[in-house]
Order: sequence, then structure tokens, then C-alpha cells
Amino acid sequence: MKVFFDTVGCRLNQAEIEHMAAQFRAAGHQVIDTSEGADLVVVNTCAVTAAATSDSRQKARQAHQAGAQRIVLTGCWATLEPDQARSIPGVSDVISNLDKMNLPLRVLESEVLDFDLEPIARQSLPGTHSHTRAFIKAQDGCDNYCTFCVTRIARGKGQSVPKENVLEDILQAERGGVREAVLSGVHLGSWGKDLGQNETVTDLLSYLLEHTHIERIRLSSIEPWDLDERFFKLWQDPRLCPHLHLPLQSGSAGVLKRMARHTTPSAFGELMTMARTYIPGVAITTDIIVGFPGESEIEFNESLEFVRSMRFCGGHVFRYSVRDGTAAAKLPDRVDGKTARERAKKMQQIISNSEAEYLATFIGKNVEVLWEGSGKQTEKGWTLHGLGDYYMKVEAWAETNRWNKIDVVQIESVKPSGLFGRITTFD
Repeated sequence: MKVFFDTVGCRLNQAEIEHMAAQFRAAGHQVIDTSEGADLVVVNTCAVTAAATSDSRQKARQAHQAGAQRIVLTGCWATLEPDQARSIPGVSDVISNLDKMNLPLRVLESEVLDFDLEPIARQSLPGTHSHTRAFIKAQDGCDNYCTFCVTRIARGKGQSVPKENVLEDILQAERGGVREAVLSGVHLGSWGKDLGQNETVTDLLSYLLEHTHIERIRLSSIEPWDLDERFFKLWQDPRLCPHLHLPLQSGSAGVLKRMARHTTPSAFGELMTMARTYIPGVAITTDIIVGFPGESEIEFNESLEFVRSMRFCGGHVFRYSVRDGTAAAKLPDRVDGKTARERAKKMQQIISNSEAEYLATFIGKNVEVLWEGSGKQTEKGWTLHGLGDYYMKVEAWAETNRWNKIDVVQIESVKPSGLFGRITTFD
């Protein structure tokens, strides 16, 4: 059977479809790079914003238009609105997040399956979801009650993946030739709290560093609390990528309180100082929401100035999106669309400015780059695209295709798409 996997949203969704793909391969099926000609299409949906919900529906419709024989929807939107998901033409089954990781067993229920007999090397997904990095699921769900977030409703309570299982996923990725593992979760920093063994995400990282040889381990996103000096000291090991994504959401103390976030601007600032002290040059990216209910002009300006002072090297700015079932959906004083758009533009400009300043510090320096893509050029050879360990996009030219190689690149200039440089040392 030919199977195509598609996804919308976070890296956790990507980690899940990569894991599913490995299970289907173990059962002898072919994973393909398009929904055209597919016997089965699996779409891992998202509901974090209204746009993500729309994209999820569109993915399902595109698969139907491409002639997919069978379409299965899972993920957050399919979990929250299963009846709407089933109403899309061509959809044969909707599987909730609670049963998502058993999806191959449900879909292939007529076959004799045992995925544990002979673990196979984890291969990159073909097509647009192909990565030289492996996204590894280490945690799911959340025990926080951020008032804007629908993910907790869709994914349930926090659940840690046992460290032995996380390790096995990384080892399978290594056997498949992957050079970087990205640990993913809804609330990654809460890892271990539900296991009753007094272990934290710091212990998980220490265990993985001790038992693997993979060249890079990166964290996807981690909430800006439950982190201490012991956590940051782990970056003495150069295999941990010096990049942290710390979602701030707002730089206003009042807005953060209404969001029920477990931090304040001052606490977040102290965390940033600690990170930069123990990880020199660390790249810190973030998420910001503008137009949250009740966000006054004064609060927005507080947020704007705080974000400016943090000097993030990148980030995503979202306009608040009402999500049914969340506490924030009932809050008064909604910000009108025009004001939210204007605020998003101002906030994005602040982050873009600090990102440009950060990238400029790399001119003349050498960085290690994992090449993720390439384009053939007739005169200058291959145009390579990849990620530095600090999570900056880098381009360079080479005489050969260097896909999935790690080279040392001397940075020469900053481009709109990132950094450009010259390869000085080849893998």
C-alpha cells in the first residue's frame, strides 16, 4: 500500500507522523511524497489558531481532489471537531489524539503487526516533510491552564515518554543517517513530573547525551519556567545546539496574568540572563501574541518595549485567535482586527530588527551547518541551504550536493533569507 503523511502545525505533529511512517514501513508499506496515487493519506491536523484549522481542512480536501483512496484525519482539530472532520469528502476515519499513536494498528487492523520485533532505521519522510533532522516525541499534553490555549483540551494532561523510548527513537534515527535530533513536546519542560521517579528534563538530556553519539540534539520549544542552573550547565556539551525557543507570549505583566502564564516579565528577563551566562552567544527565539482580550495601548507598548529589550534573534508574532472552549474566549474587551494587525506589524518589526543585529555578529565567523536542501546551478555548482547550530539559515555554494553533511562555513554576509558564506572545512 502507498501511504502519504501530511501535517499542519508544530514539531510535535511532525515527530508523530515520522513515527507513524516508520511503523507503516515496518509493516511493509511504501511511504510516498504526494497524495496523488496514494492508497491512504494520513493528515495530522492542528487547531492552535483559526488559520491552522483552515489549513487542516484544506489538506484533507487536497488529498480528496488528488484521488486518495482513503483519508484518515487525526491531531488537534480532528479531536476537537470530529464531526466536522468526518464531513469532509473522502474522509473515512477520524482518530483522536488519545488514540493517535495506535493509528497504524487501527488502520491496518486486518494485518498481523508487531512493530517491536525488529526496529528499523528511521528514514526521512519524502517530499515537503523531508528533513535531515529527526523530530523526536518526548512529551505530550499539558497541565497548565493558559487561557488562550486549546492544545491542553485537545491533547489532555501532560504525559512523559519514558527516557528509554526516547533513546530508542534517537538510536533508530542515527541508524537511518540522521545527524540531528529535535526533542519535541507540548510542555517539554515538564518531562518526568508524571513518572514518579524525581527526574526532570535535565535528567532526560543527560541520559541522552550519555547514551547516544548523534552529533546534534536540539530542543524544539520549552516553556520559560521550571528551568534552573543545572539545566543550562548541560550546554557545556557542544552536542547540545545553542538555541532555545522560549515562548513569552506577552511582555506586559497584566496581559501575562490574564493569560495565566507562569511567568512575569522580570522572571523571564532573569531566565534570559541565566541562559546567556551559561550558553555564550545562545540564540533565543520566542512566540508573541498581540491583541489579547483587554490588551490596552499601554499594555501593548509595555510588551513592545520589553520584547525590544530582550533582543530575541527571531520569533513568531500571532494575532490573538478566539478558540472555543478556552477561558479567554469568554473575556470581555476584545481588540478589533485592524488594531491587532497594526500591533502585529510593529511587534514583528522589533523582532526582525533584533534578528538582523544578531545575524550580523556572525560575519567573519565560522559556523557548523547541516545542509538540508540544494538547488543545481549551471555556473557555480550547487546552492546549499542549511541550518547552523545556532538555528540560523545559511547558504553557500559547493561543487557537489552536500545534503545531510555538516560543514564549517565562514560567514561573509547577511541576506534577506539568512546568512551567506563560504565552506572552509568539508565533512
